[in-house]
Amino acid sequence: MAPRFGVAPTTTAGAVSETSAGLASGNRCVSVGHKTRITSATLLALSRVGVAYISTRSTGYNHIDVEYAESVGISVENVTYSPDSVADYTVMLMLMAVRDAKSTIQRVAVHDYRLNAVRGKELRDLTVGVIGTGRIGAAVVDRLHGFGCRVLAHDRHPKTTADHVDLDELLALSDIVTLHTPLDADTHHLLDRRRIARMKPGAFIVNTGRGSLVDTEALIPALESGHLGGAALDVVEGEEGVFYADRRDQPVESTHLSRLQGLPNVLISPHTAYYTDRALRDTIENSLRNCVRFEGRKQHG
Repeated sequence: MAPRFGVAPTTTAGAVSETSAGLASGNRCVSVGHKTRITSATLLALSRVGVAYISTRSTGYNHIDVEYAESVGISVENVTYSPDSVADYTVMLMLMAVRDAKSTIQRVAVHDYRLNAVRGKELRDLTVGVIGTGRIGAAVVDRLHGFGCRVLAHDRHPKTTADHVDLDELLALSDIVTLHTPLDADTHHLLDRRRIARMKPGAFIVNTGRGSLVDTEALIPALESGHLGGAALDVVEGEEGVFYADRRDQPVESTHLSRLQGLPNVLISPHTAYYTDRALRDTIENSLRNCVRFEGRKQHG
């Protein structure tokens, strides 16, 4: 796509770091991924080689200290991409969770074709609580209307056609709770021990946002005790350095991830909800647009 924007990009295989920041020398704009935390030392190193703008190929900023970046003269901007990628995946995880797809697939893989001991549920009979109704959350709400289920929503800035309620009410009434709010200081461990305890017995948690929206130390005992019916998680606390790597011949160092994967009522996928052709095209194109727009502002400023 770069030639369309008059850009000659330089790409590196590894994530940006303090030691690799020098590769950006002579470039005012860099585009970074969301997989690796960008430390203050890395930001300072980028600033010293002349970088003034970072476009992160993600909707979230939680891997970058934006305030520190600004203090060393670097502007940070995110990108938008097709919300349908994550919204489709979210609904898929809901359906898999309420139909106990994990155990079905595992049994069939070893030629056990018996029916589940527990019958599945139909979405039309359930109440789904959507926390965060930005572009992705709103797209999830739109899809859920087609299933005929009751949809509740909670957002600091209410929008969408769902019934908006306070968070405690949503947790108490919802059979499925799905998370689509940004991760920041206010939403870190949004679902903590107290709030998980308030959830409806047998409810499911679906998380395609950020792992730290859920307090995993509180989630695991709620799943083990049967207070929660299950969880479908595309993101997990401590996923950094594990997701996106082939770990078949290595121990998984994340205790949270190992414990969750050992539970029969938990589905895990490796932060892949966004991973579609369309969403990746949008991400790259908008990252290039961000950089070109920044340079244009500087030239006309």
